[in-house]
Amino acid sequence: MAGADTRPTEPLPQCAASTPPQRRRRGAWPWFVGFAIVALLAVAAWFAAEAIARQVVIGVVRDQVRTQLALPDAQPIDVGLVEPVLPQLIGGTLTELTVSSEDVVLGSVEGDMSVVARGVPVRGSDDIAGAEGTLVLDEEQLRALLSGVEGFPADSLGLAAPNITATTDLTIFGATVAVGAALTPSASGGDLVLSPASLQLGGAEVSADELQDRFGRIADGVLRDWDVCVAEYLPAGVTLTSVAVAGETLVAGFDIDGGIANDPALQESGTCA
Repeated sequence: MAGADTRPTEPLPQCAASTPPQRRRRGAWPWFVGFAIVALLAVAAWFAAEAIARQVVIGVVRDQVRTQLALPDAQPIDVGLVEPVLPQLIGGTLTELTVSSEDVVLGSVEGDMSVVARGVPVRGSDDIAGAEGTLVLDEEQLRALLSGVEGFPADSLGLAAPNITATTDLTIFGATVAVGAALTPSASGGDLVLSPASLQLGGAEVSADELQDRFGRIADGVLRDWDVCVAEYLPAGVTLTSVAVAGETLVAGFDIDGGIANDPALQESGTCA
């Protein structure tokens, strides 16, 4: 038609294809936080179980020691364990166990006791792999022990490392002479042995031969070895193995039979011939 707009029509612009929305990626940090929380809870549970296990073992050991040694309930007893304890209980054996107490009374003997045991079974009837003990006596406690030895001058006893000192009165022709002796302690066959190391007469050191020449057989009581049986104060499964004077104390070492935990015969008091 004349006069009509003859401009070519242009196609409508096509809409660009819609792009799907991008999914936001969550960071990894929540996983790390969750793992850390779980790990902390596991560690806390482990330490809680470890603390409980440790206290149970210590309580059982204290009760057993008081029972076996007939100690009073109020007797303080320190128990040491190699950590951690829980894996040892699961494995059935305590690697190392230390028990110590002061002023322990064993019959008429009193002293500070310490025992170290290794490979201690927590169930069953297996023997302890090995154990040693020490008993420390001060001068007064040692005097009490030796006062039961016939003829020994315990009232004059003293400690002068490495020896024990004592003074014996010898009487000859109505005169009394004091003879001092330094005695070296040792262990032999489970007994405590005191052997003369030096002698003094009137403040001067003399030899055994000189003393023998002057007093004859009267001097035999000073020149002798003192053999002291200590088995009656100990369980049969405990044997004296070493003795030494250290400072102002006598330190005695003992070997402990591994079967003592299960054998009643080893738990009974020893005897002296």
